[in-house]
Amino acid sequence: MRLLNKVILITGAGSGIGRSTALLFGKEGAHVIVNDLDAVKGEETVSEIQANGGEALFLQADVTDPDSVKTMVDRAIEACGRIDVLFNNAGISGVGALHELEPDQWDRVIRVNIRGVFLPSKYVIPHMMEKRSGSIINMSSCIAEIGLARRASYAATKGAVLALTKSMQVDYAPYQIRVNALLPGTILTPFVENYLKTSYDDPEAAIAALKSRQLSNELGTPEDVAQAALFLASDDSKFMMGSPLYVDGGVVFGKNA
Repeated sequence: MRLLNKVILITGAGSGIGRSTALLFGKEGAHVIVNDLDAVKGEETVSEIQANGGEALFLQADVTDPDSVKTMVDRAIEACGRIDVLFNNAGISGVGALHELEPDQWDRVIRVNIRGVFLPSKYVIPHMMEKRSGSIINMSSCIAEIGLARRASYAATKGAVLALTKSMQVDYAPYQIRVNALLPGTILTPFVENYLKTSYDDPEAAIAALKSRQLSNELGTPEDVAQAALFLASDDSKFMMGSPLYVDGGVVFGKNA
């Protein structure tokens, strides 16, 4: 029970990494505030947490909309009294070389992946400052450290999130607020599975190519990232500040011969 009695807000917790993390946090004793734009998926996550004996609350909000996010945070504080951990997990992918992207495609990825970290943080941090404690986990990606073909918009946002994490840590360290980033590699989420099935004539060959990029020769699972998020949310990581935590199967720091 490494998160016993902690109140934790997870954005984008209706599926994939967000859902797996919410389920794990519930088992570890946290009161989980599940956020998602999709109310059906969000409520499914809550129901599963509760079925496993955990405590959870669903709050629908669009992480790109200031009024929506502020209302979510206000309701969370009203219901739970505080937010101990914020996991800025919500995000979308973007595919295409820079010259291939339409401006509205670029803007959408930028809006969700950067604004979607900025707004929840903006409205949660004052409460953490008042309590003089808190942990914020920002979802970056190993793509912030490497070049990957046809991922211009996604790479730009995840690099920005990593830089933002470091800047936030400097500003909020005096309030005993820790800010760290997760940098996953290729994780086999439902979104990735669907993308591979709909974008490639031979999805199995595509998966094999992805596996070959990683020293592990395997794709990560949402549960792999959830375990890393658990470490950053818990007091076990109390000496980690402004740090990137790689969960990438060896993409960044290794290469097969």
